[in-house]
Amino acid sequence: MKRLLLVVIGALLLSGCTTSSQSNSQYSADDLTFAEMMIPHHEQAIEISEIAFLKTSNPDVLQLAKQIKDAQSPEIEIMKSWTGVKLSTHAGHMMDGMLSNDELSALRDAQGKEFNQLFLRAMIKHHEGAIKMAKAILNSTNKDVADLGSSVINVQELEISKMKELLLKY
Repeated sequence: MKRLLLVVIGALLLSGCTTSSQSNSQYSADDLTFAEMMIPHHEQAIEISEIAFLKTSNPDVLQLAKQIKDAQSPEIEIMKSWTGVKLSTHAGHMMDGMLSNDELSALRDAQGKEFNQLFLRAMIKHHEGAIKMAKAILNSTNKDVADLGSSVINVQELEISKMKELLLKY
């Protein structure tokens, strides 16, 4: 219930990021750098979630993967809409929490309990990186940017707690 409440709060915060407020707002270099880094970061989280849809039948892992995809897909679209964002600027850079090609391959090759554990560990690492990145924009002068950063932190901290609980089960 607590997780649902945070997701709903996050969605409400994001709903305030309307086109009209964005067109009247200025995005700092830090805001734009954050978006240019977070977009590919979130895209990888969605990729990892999609691997889970193919590799596991564990209902807890599947629910978590769906929750991650459902939360991060709209955030990507919001950041892409910020005036001045250059897409793919940082796609080749290794940001905090990003999985290497070898880690992604290991995840794709894993089965059963091993997959579930790898997925959870990988996503914890990924979320920790996103939280670190989001903390850098909490003091943005753009309220929409600061609110997005706060939402990312709150939702992903909650998901990390859930993933750590699940690791103890598996």
